[in-house]
Amino acid sequence: MKTNVAIKMCLTVFLCTLLTRQVIAQKFDNNWTSLHSRPIPSWWSDAKFGIFIHWGLYSVPAYAPVDEVEGVYEKYAEHYLMRLMEKNSAFTDYQKRNYGPNSTYADFAPMFKAEFFNPDKWADLFKRSGAGYVVLTSKHHDGYCLWPSVHSKGWNSVDSGPKRDIIKDLSNAVRGAGLRFGLYYSLLEWNNSLYTSGNMERWTTEHMIPQMKDLVNNYRPEIIFADGEWDYTSDKLKSTTFLTWLYNESPVKNTVVVNDRWGKETRSKHGGYYTTEYNLIGDTLTTGRILHPWEESRGIGTSYGYNRFETTAHYYSSKQLIDLLIEKVGNGGNLLLNVGPDARGLIPVVMEERLLAIGNWLRVNGEAIYGTTAWNERPLQEENGIYYTRKGNDLYVICTKWPEKELIVDGVRHARTVTLLGTDLPVKCKTAKNRLRIHPPQINPTNAPCEHAWVFKLTDAMLLTH
Repeated sequence: MKTNVAIKMCLTVFLCTLLTRQVIAQKFDNNWTSLHSRPIPSWWSDAKFGIFIHWGLYSVPAYAPVDEVEGVYEKYAEHYLMRLMEKNSAFTDYQKRNYGPNSTYADFAPMFKAEFFNPDKWADLFKRSGAGYVVLTSKHHDGYCLWPSVHSKGWNSVDSGPKRDIIKDLSNAVRGAGLRFGLYYSLLEWNNSLYTSGNMERWTTEHMIPQMKDLVNNYRPEIIFADGEWDYTSDKLKSTTFLTWLYNESPVKNTVVVNDRWGKETRSKHGGYYTTEYNLIGDTLTTGRILHPWEESRGIGTSYGYNRFETTAHYYSSKQLIDLLIEKVGNGGNLLLNVGPDARGLIPVVMEERLLAIGNWLRVNGEAIYGTTAWNERPLQEENGIYYTRKGNDLYVICTKWPEKELIVDGVRHARTVTLLGTDLPVKCKTAKNRLRIHPPQINPTNAPCEHAWVFKLTDAMLLTH
């Protein structure tokens, strides 16, 4: 028996190595059809949970309306510069009142000091949250860079403000904590005179692509979260040109993952994994499962960038965030949850508390999240707070509400054992007519395995297929 197992293990390793070599050896052409043939590296699909960080000059004013407007995008503090350029009265009045009638957005550069930024503490927090990867905004739509970009002299975190290479410091700390590191990059800049319809050839060849290659060569991000793609097509932005280099020649060609924001026609169509944002694809509300690798991103509150005017009423509770993670993973996606540090480099305590609560839950129930896939034939029980994930022959039934009565799972022919993760309490069950009936054990505050959601593991589950 042991010999057979050893032979199977060796064969598996050989096949995986062979497949990896084939992927590595594959060369991609400069077109979407060829680029789509590259599989998304499995590490990203297995990680399930990541941390997004929006941090920049907009963290100085830290303002956007929270109750006075209805739309999602109208509450983004990181859009402060654009609102000033649009002469939005809420923002221009705030600017004049707090920074003077002749003040400008550029005045925030010396105020962005990041004097309390401690990358090791950030990385430790993200590790304890249970996240598998971290994505930092290298440059948002205001063009201000968190590294010494030669293409943005004077408008970066080494030449002004903190006087330090934020990306270098954080990437080292994040990787030192055992997490993957990625970068957000905006394809547009609101206030750059080169970013105009008549200059797109120069914009892409002299600024945008060289800047992205600089990021990849110097910091080796394993995720590139592109954004700001809505003004021009991917052809105008030369997106496939960059991605062909990224997949064929770059130092991260074998492990890098990219999203779908590479031109105004590309979301949910071209690129790597698909993205939703506060459950939106552009202006379209979407929920449920997307039949492609995908990821939901959102802030803990109403904004990505720090907004000092958000209150507890605007923040998701720990329970809501854990349920959100379960819902996205149960539908086959990842969750990229954003934190917005203040201009001093401090992550708000309420955000820290939320991340630690997620980490506490994942320490008990992580096997039902990490490395799982959606159950394609799952019964629709989300209205009852029930979600499902699969891993090998095991099925996980995740209950965001404690089942006070018998828990019924249709489509299960048999399971060798049923257990409640985090406890040795016996779980009674029986199957009949492709239906599993679970009798939840009696739990109370002294023996409950965790808060907020509970997972029943069905080991060696035989599932009904259609």
